[in-house]
Amino acid sequence: MRKDDAEILRGIQRNTKMAMKALDTISDKVYDDDLAMQLSKQNLKYSEIYNKATNTLLDNKTDEYRSGGISEKMLVGGIQANTLFNTSTSHMAEIVIQGSNRGVLDMCKTVNKHENARNVYVELAKELMDFEEANIRQLKKYL
Repeated sequence: MRKDDAEILRGIQRNTKMAMKALDTISDKVYDDDLAMQLSKQNLKYSEIYNKATNTLLDNKTDEYRSGGISEKMLVGGIQANTLFNTSTSHMAEIVIQGSNRGVLDMCKTVNKHENARNVYVELAKELMDFEEANIRQLKKYL
């Protein structure tokens, strides 16, 4: 597997893993059933995309993304601090929207940086970015 291909797939893993961790952290604090269902569906789709990237890396005997753990702890700590005094539906939606925005930006940078990646991997990255942009549009109704 080419280096650029592997980096795109690792970027997808990193992005989806952080999204799933954020959704797991925030879901306990969501009291609006409709929003909770929306976030649960998002989490499922993130795991599907994560599995596609992971399986492709494993099939090609290529190392997958390994988190140092610090970024995940910072993410969880940031969410905990940000929701300490405000767990309103609007605030929860805003936090998830901000995370999705960061995810789109990170994935876009990864794709642009690894311009020699094969189309099939770039398409998976675009699927993730399109999914996150759709999430943002859907979550705006909760603001």
